[in-house]
Amino acid sequence: MSTQTNQTNSTCPVNSYNEWDPLEEVIVGGLVDAMFPEWTLINEVTVPPGEWREVEKRIGGRGIPYPKEMVENGLKARKEFITILEGEGVKVRHVSPTPFSNPFATPEWKVDCGFCAANPRDPFLVVGNEIIEAPMADRARYFESWAYRELFKEYFHAGAKWSAAPKPQLLDALYDHNYTLPKEGEKMRYIVTEFEPVFDAADCVRCGKDIFMQLSNVTNMAGITWLQRHLGDEYKVHVINNLSPEAIHIDTTFMPLGPGKMLVNPEWIDVKKLPEILKKWDMLIAPDPLPNKDPLKVVSDWISINFLLLDEERIIVDKYQEPLIKALKSWGMKPILCDFSAYFPFLGAFHCATLDVRRRGELRSYF
Repeated sequence: MSTQTNQTNSTCPVNSYNEWDPLEEVIVGGLVDAMFPEWTLINEVTVPPGEWREVEKRIGGRGIPYPKEMVENGLKARKEFITILEGEGVKVRHVSPTPFSNPFATPEWKVDCGFCAANPRDPFLVVGNEIIEAPMADRARYFESWAYRELFKEYFHAGAKWSAAPKPQLLDALYDHNYTLPKEGEKMRYIVTEFEPVFDAADCVRCGKDIFMQLSNVTNMAGITWLQRHLGDEYKVHVINNLSPEAIHIDTTFMPLGPGKMLVNPEWIDVKKLPEILKKWDMLIAPDPLPNKDPLKVVSDWISINFLLLDEERIIVDKYQEPLIKALKSWGMKPILCDFSAYFPFLGAFHCATLDVRRRGELRSYF
């Protein structure tokens, strides 16, 4: 395995090349003014058929604030998570309050409200000393980046690069309005077309000079191509094929555990069709997850592998996923247990809810 390195600017506050170098600074999402999405085209195809309507009923409808009790419980879970992070020596940064209840519009469409800033992993990708704003496909999340502007301006003035993919139009042509779930034996397809480049940053995981990215209901090939061209020849973006037509975000499907070691969801990945380069790594099969304790029942049980690595050993994981905890210990990891169930209704777990701004390490090739 190659360990070729490049020097990095250690004075820049933004420095993160992979998912496992020692974590020093992280942004944790917030729940202020959290709104249940009013525009739900993508959400409806990322859960089993008909399930989103049942979720709406439990909340009380589309485009309304999350119930006060649900937000309060989510904030308690967030506080416990932050206490763990700070206890492990990680500096935690917070997002700015943002009025997600406000309506907004472009010349072609409008929505009655936004969503929330619970999951900074979705709209942003950190590669080295650069923060990249992703061209998200969800209309309700068009201005989600505003909650992070004060932080990013601070990082920019301290030396970080700050860039954004072309802001997508999100016209009707981006979405297949006749979309149906592919049947067994049919080619995989998703609701987004190739009309323009779109991707969620949470469809990426970073392994130094190699970045793994999946096609999904929010990420198309044009988006993957844009990221490869933007990063240039120093990086290689590899495509992971997800077997689930409900795919959204790679961090419930494929996650590295450190150099030369990856964890895969055997239900959503054909291990025989992973990129050739991964054959050099040890493949660990994730144990079947226990039913999660999401009070809203909106996230997959595979949220179990949406963990956060603090380094090559310490890993924050759902305290209720005992089979996974046992497996991680057998693989030489040191699980740190946290109850984050009350955060799940906001569509994220430990990896989604964070953006690792600074890890102590340099750019390397691990293959």
